[in-house]
Amino acid sequence: MRPPPRPAAADRVFISIASYCDPMLAFTITSAMTQASRPERLVFGLVEQQLPEACVQLPDAWQRQVRRVNIHPLEARGPCWARAIAMSLYQGERWFLQIDSHMWFEPGWDERLIAWGERCAALNSRSLVTTYPNAFTLRDGQPVAEIAGPELLAFVVRGDQQFGVDHPVLMFEAVPVAGRAPLPTFHIGGGCLFGPGRIVAEVPYDPFLYFHGEEQAFALRAWTRGWDLFHVPGLPIYHQYVTTGSTRPMHWSPELDAQRRVRSAELSEAANRRMAALLWTGADLGVYGLGTVRSLADYAAFSGIDYAARTIAPQAYKARYGY
Repeated sequence: MRPPPRPAAADRVFISIASYCDPMLAFTITSAMTQASRPERLVFGLVEQQLPEACVQLPDAWQRQVRRVNIHPLEARGPCWARAIAMSLYQGERWFLQIDSHMWFEPGWDERLIAWGERCAALNSRSLVTTYPNAFTLRDGQPVAEIAGPELLAFVVRGDQQFGVDHPVLMFEAVPVAGRAPLPTFHIGGGCLFGPGRIVAEVPYDPFLYFHGEEQAFALRAWTRGWDLFHVPGLPIYHQYVTTGSTRPMHWSPELDAQRRVRSAELSEAANRRMAALLWTGADLGVYGLGTVRSLADYAAFSGIDYAARTIAPQAYKARYGY
């Protein structure tokens, strides 16, 4: 018996996952597939940085929906590098969703997310839905939501942040905000980014960044190219955050990092220099540089983050939402 025909590319959702030795990877893929209204339209671009004997095993029925690159952890060069590889597995699907490898999905998440994507596209055809999602934890092996905000989770610069001397990397957080309509924002969450598939060609992930600064760079590159960024209420995706005592390995965890020829500290330092080149020195980074539709001065007026003056206005912090 022949398998059912695959949906046309115009109906599919490409899900980019860069996983590093993550024991939650199978859980994430299983949740996405089993909770989707139409799992047959999902396509995964999976970069699994894992020891060969520990790579995730998926049901045979799902294999044709997975494009996969396996990389030994000692050869890995950080989250942005892996996400750039995952993005390269895209093949023209209508929608693009970038997530982390430790996520949980509500029933019907695909229909709901696409509905929000279409609503935002009515405002601007170049629109991305993003946030730091609500958290979940596992209790007795079952996911349990920890709701910080039932409506919108909106980005702000973390209250203790100012620009450093050597690089412009800032830390952000998401705060609960009331609202039932898409809310424009000035930042993105790398672990929850959804929008039209054309984002892959227009704003390809920069493999020369490492981790910190990843989201700032992508948000600015997209926004200056005319992309609008939105929060939406009731996002049907949850994230397992690192907590005290967490055992999930990171690329910079010392056990494997000590065995690499190029260690995480070197990659991070090079990424900081690249961030400074992007935002402070006006270097020509080609396709990985800023766009020309909007300027950094436009961004400063919108967000309160002025990279040229190296200042952050109150509207970039919690005061933006009355905190």
